[in-house]
Amino acid sequence: MTSTSRLPLLAGLPLAVGAGLAIPVQGRINGALGARLNDGIAAAVVSFSTGLVVMIVISLLLPRGRAGLARIIPAVRSRAFPRTYVLAGCIGAVFVFAQSFTVGLLGVALFTVATVTGQTVSGLLVDRLGLGPAGKKPVTGIRIIGCVLTIAAVAWAVSPRFASGSAPGTDGGPASLVLPLLLPVAAGFLMSFQQAMNGTATVHYGTPIAATLVNFIAGCLVLWTALAVKVAVAGPGNPLPGEWWYYLGGPMGCVFIGLGALLVRSLGVLVTGLGMIAGQLLGSLALDVVLPAPGTVVAPATVLGTILTLAAIILATLPWPRGALRRQRPVG
Repeated sequence: MTSTSRLPLLAGLPLAVGAGLAIPVQGRINGALGARLNDGIAAAVVSFSTGLVVMIVISLLLPRGRAGLARIIPAVRSRAFPRTYVLAGCIGAVFVFAQSFTVGLLGVALFTVATVTGQTVSGLLVDRLGLGPAGKKPVTGIRIIGCVLTIAAVAWAVSPRFASGSAPGTDGGPASLVLPLLLPVAAGFLMSFQQAMNGTATVHYGTPIAATLVNFIAGCLVLWTALAVKVAVAGPGNPLPGEWWYYLGGPMGCVFIGLGALLVRSLGVLVTGLGMIAGQLLGSLALDVVLPAPGTVVAPATVLGTILTLAAIILATLPWPRGALRRQRPVG
């Protein structure tokens, strides 16, 4: 078995935040592409296919990528980790499909709250079960408080965008959003499992490049199959757009999948996920300021909620001593 070096918290957490910055950019691109094609599955296929091309090129050009390629089949054959871990890319396919299908319907705000809620809850569970390469991590009171504060802060940060009670593309009130919300909640919940699976595979491949490549291969197989069924039943959607920026969703996915696979061994699944959530909010805020969508207003709640999210993540990730929440007995 090969291994990747562990990163200290002060180095790994900023990388997780940086990886999270790519998520809202990808969401904006895939949501726009899904609306342009009038086909969420086709948009997800485009995103994963471009990402696969990028990873193939990287794997062939870089010496570390070629070394990782040579280790994939031996690691799977020797059962160095459960073979189902090679299907982690299917979870990524679900997430990208959720972006393409629901961002235009729910808006970025509700999509963000839904995925963050699912990911935060499952991050605690995955760390407690020890599914990632960092092993079991206890569910302490501080971590639970940090997670609850993170969800509340994210909801506060995006509240100005759904204060009216409805979302783009819906005619009803909040009740009409229940079913569409289930998909991003499920996608967010599964993301922690994907990061744990990718992190374990990375340890045995020796590089996150190989784990990311396998992710895109599995995701493409699922999405191309789904698209073939959809075309056979309902016919194709709109033709592909000519604008180059519609095809950047896949490369954005390469960034956060690859860094996530690298970081979970050092930080654990929950801390990696929380760092990405911080980056996701900061990226969303930057998009709203620099490239605002029609009708976007950067309200004080957005800025303050983002700051509170960062504080909650620091609370959950600091190495608090055991019994930090317990009342200290007086001496003497």
